[in-house]
Amino acid sequence: MPDAAPAHRLGPHVVGTRVVVRRIVRGGGASGDEPETGPTGGPAFTDLLGTCTAWGAETCTIAPERGEPVEIALRDIVSGKPVPPRASVRQRVSAREAEGHSFSAFPDVERRDLGDWVARSDPMPVGRPFKRANSCLAVGDPGVPVAEALTRVEAFYAERDRPALLQVEADGPVEAAALAAGWGLLPHGEVEFRLGSLAAVRRRRRGLSPAVDRTHVEVTGERALAVVATSAGRIAEGRAILDGDWLGLHALKVRLEHRRRGLAGEVMDALLEWGAERGASTVWLHVETDNEPALALYDGLGLLPHHLTRYLLPPGVAAWPDDGSTGGGPGGGT
Repeated sequence: MPDAAPAHRLGPHVVGTRVVVRRIVRGGGASGDEPETGPTGGPAFTDLLGTCTAWGAETCTIAPERGEPVEIALRDIVSGKPVPPRASVRQRVSAREAEGHSFSAFPDVERRDLGDWVARSDPMPVGRPFKRANSCLAVGDPGVPVAEALTRVEAFYAERDRPALLQVEADGPVEAAALAAGWGLLPHGEVEFRLGSLAAVRRRRRGLSPAVDRTHVEVTGERALAVVATSAGRIAEGRAILDGDWLGLHALKVRLEHRRRGLAGEVMDALLEWGAERGASTVWLHVETDNEPALALYDGLGLLPHHLTRYLLPPGVAAWPDDGSTGGGPGGGT
């Protein structure tokens, strides 16, 4: 009679995969190889979470996150299954903490804190205004009822003769409350916050840039501007900010007639190198969700979505000075 099929979803196919295994605890009886007795009178079980590194005819090996690898007899496995990889430390930070790294991108903006919320206004915008520099980051607890907080936000921008703009976490409680109060979605106003390991992104970029470095980097404190220029002027540029060990990339732009030539990657390489030299370990950026070329570029570099934000306009306001299109290049105008 053939052996019964195992009651778990483990096997040679899980080698290299993170798994959880429930197994019988042995050590009882005169031989010391009998199952120990559990609290209910039956066999005692224990669970182990780790990466399966080997699967043989009679045993498998599981390497936990801490400690030495454990060899388990297949006959002792009661249940088990593959589990998703553990999220990296950087992926586990809150949306508010992640967005907070963007504040130093615009050091000259006027700022008013309202609990966790931060209203921002650039007193002297040059060219197309950045939404991040001219909106209220409404993520977290404002410390007052949301309806009152929204009124204060509108007052902040009214004092500056500007329409209010709210940046909220998509599908969160603040967005729901604002929509219920009559606020509306800004067209093209959906933005992903993406991040990844700076070292891993640099490895993926290795060998993709030309041998001749055409990028000039200007540094001001914890901010850098990378430029590729020809006799006709700037054809590509981008900016970076360093906040602790987080490097933020923004304002990546390539002139229309020079796109699809790898210039955005060259600019990124220069900024990533600058950040690495300063000790950065995490790289992040914002990208509008309708900017498909940029999304494809960042997917290939391992910059993964962390959270999604949307921009909202107050009741009765149909437009904002920035039309919200992605405009100049991979970074958009966020």
